[in-house]
Formats: sequence, C-alpha cells, structure tokens
Amino acid sequence: MNVTPRIAEPRNTRAMISGSFVRNAWYVAMWAEDLAPGQVVGRVILNENIAIFRKADGSVAALTDRCAHRFAPLHLGKVVAGDRIQCAYHGLEFDGSGACVLNPHGNGRIAPGLRVKTYPIVEKHRALWIWMGDKPADPSKIPDFSPLDTREESHVTKRDWIIIKANYELVVDNLLDLSHVSYLHDGLLGNEDTIDSEISVEQDGDAVVVGRKSTNSRIPGLFAFQMPGQERVDKWNTIRWTAPGNMLLRSGVHKPGTDPETGTGYYGIHFLTPETERTTRYHFTAVRWNVLTDSSVNEQIREKISVMRRFAFAEQDGPVIEAQQVAIDQAGEDLEPHLLSIDVGPVRYKRVLQNLIAQEQI
Repeated sequence: MNVTPRIAEPRNTRAMISGSFVRNAWYVAMWAEDLAPGQVVGRVILNENIAIFRKADGSVAALTDRCAHRFAPLHLGKVVAGDRIQCAYHGLEFDGSGACVLNPHGNGRIAPGLRVKTYPIVEKHRALWIWMGDKPADPSKIPDFSPLDTREESHVTKRDWIIIKANYELVVDNLLDLSHVSYLHDGLLGNEDTIDSEISVEQDGDAVVVGRKSTNSRIPGLFAFQMPGQERVDKWNTIRWTAPGNMLLRSGVHKPGTDPETGTGYYGIHFLTPETERTTRYHFTAVRWNVLTDSSVNEQIREKISVMRRFAFAEQDGPVIEAQQVAIDQAGEDLEPHLLSIDVGPVRYKRVLQNLIAQEQI
C-alpha cells in the first residue's frame, strides 16, 4: 500500500526551497583522493570561499580563501616548507591555524590581525568533511557511509562530481522521490513496470528513510549486467537522507518472490554541497553489494556503472533540476507545489530541514 501524505498537513513546507542553510553540520568539501600532498584547492561552500590544502603528514587544513593583506585568493598560491600556504600575490605565508607566520617585506613585522579564519576539516569515508558552523565540530556526527570503506576497489565506481546550477534542496527532492526514474531514466534505472510501486517512509531522529518497491518488473539496464540472464525481477530501493544533503541509497534486484538478499545491487552515495543558493556541488559514487558476476568482468562493469550514473545525473537529472530553478526564479514568488502520494519523502525531510534551520536562527 502506498503511504500517502495528508496534503493539508505540511504547511511548513510550503516553499519549494528554504533559501537558508544549516551551518552546524558536516558537508563534503571534496573527495579525499582529489587533494594531493602539497596541493591547494579552492572551494565555495555556503557562499564562503575556502582554500583547502594537504600537509606533509597527510592531514588537511581549510582556511578562508582570502589573504588578509589585500585579499588575493590563497588557492592561487602554493604550499611551501613548514606546511604553509604562500600567497601568490606578495608572498605572505599562513599556517594551518590561519596565522601569518612570514611577512617577507620590510622588517617582517606580523600584526596581530594578520590571520585568516580556519574551518574544522576531517577525512573520513574517502571524503573531506568540513564544518561550517560556530558550534564545536564533533567528528562523531559525520554520517555513516562505511560501505565506502569496506569494499573491493573493483566494486566501487569512480568517485565523481558535477556542478548543478540549482539549489541543493531541489536535488534532494529528486533523490527522495525515486518515482521519476520510470520516466526520466526510462530503460536505465527504471521503466514502465516500476511506476506502480509500494512507497514507505520512516524517520530516525533527524534522518529520513524512504523505501520504494516494485514486483515482477523488467530488469532496468543498470542492473541487467549485474544479474546476467535475469529478465524479470523484484526491484527495491531504500534511501536515507541525513541533514543537510547526504544520502545513502541501497538499491537491489532479485528473482521475483525470493529473498531480496539473494539478489544484487549497489549502494548509491550522494553528497550534496551547496556552493550558493543557486549552485550545488554534487559528489557521487556507487558500491556494489553481493556481487554475482565473475571477477574478470568486474572492472568493465565498474566502468559501465560509472558512465551510466554520470549520464543519468549530468544529462538527465541536471537539466530538469536546473530548469526547475529557472522556473521558480522567474515566478518571482513563493510557490506552493501540489503534492502527490510520491512526495511523502520530500515532505518529511523538508519538515526536518526547516526545523534545523529555525533552531539555528533562535
């Protein structure tokens, strides 16, 4: 039975997007492997410019990407001896604490205010997590994405990312309402057999878990080469949203009427990091579970899944979500969506998100 939200209930979810961010939370700044020792990378997160660099011992530091002298971006500089960022403009050097430790000009005096803001940053689950708020950063609150830590590399797809020119909440809406795969990703992630699906929603603290199941369906393309020779399957997904924009999807197929754990599928990892109110850095990868194929073909399958998922997100989801953002902006008013039974997940998470934002504004 489909779980249908009471349409009159979610008045606090009237707006399509909140226009605000949760600041006291962990966001993925980038994949850890994309930051080499001695490299400086610039990122925009919650409208703040940040320079991230890796020290000689492998640890990572994050500073405001703006020299305290004349505001040149620090990511244009380089890491020099002593794990310092040297500003490309005038050569001032800043350490991982944000303090200026070298002024190469005049008598070398360093004024007390010659420093930049720092951000807590932690490496976990193959990603670099950054804390943007003013409350103490607690690494134990980084969501559990342990499938990334425990699988063979041949079962893990490329750790990829794209930029979507839209508010991150529209991407969350997309992922928590997987009914769209039967249309937008027809033949790839879903098909007409998966339209009629059983939907469930649960809340675990501030996390929201949405389930979707279809029976005796034609196997979608992404799963066909993971379960060779199987034409019809029971297909299911459970996706867990953890505020603000971190999602773990477990998706699978199995022979109709059998135990789901006898089938196969993948964990879909989705990290949504707002750059601004209108741009989102979308990190993604997938980890296969209960792999049924021979090891000789797993690298080929890994590459296929990487390519197909990037196509689905960049070429199918992305343009629609960006067009949604344009339509919302052009309306020039606070739009109220007309909710359907498939919106039960987005309705629930928006209630949680808006409550978290409101708590920070007290």
